Amino acid sequence: MFDWRQPQDPERPGSTVWSLFKRDTKYFGPGEPAFMLNYRVDDLDAMIAKLQAEGIHVGPERSQDENGRFAWVTDPEGHRIELWEPAPGH
Repeated sequence: MFDWRQPQDPERPGSTVWSLFKRDTKYFGPGEPAFMLNYRVDDLDAMIAKLQAEGIHVGPERSQDENGRFAWVTDPEGHRIELWEPAPGH
């Protein structure tokens, strides 16, 4: 994990995470993808609404844990993309 501060608001912390998964993980979606992109968003509900308004299918599953809230979309080539609204302090 790499901790950092927002350039325009140094009091607001953030982090970048680089995680390894087992070769046979199903977390990245169907098939055998080698990786998954994860985009940090300020407001997950607003991002989902914006994507859906543009005709983009957002999967129905949602997750929440100590790290924040998550949702997933799939790009036209079948790659799963994670949307992450970090919990405060992440």
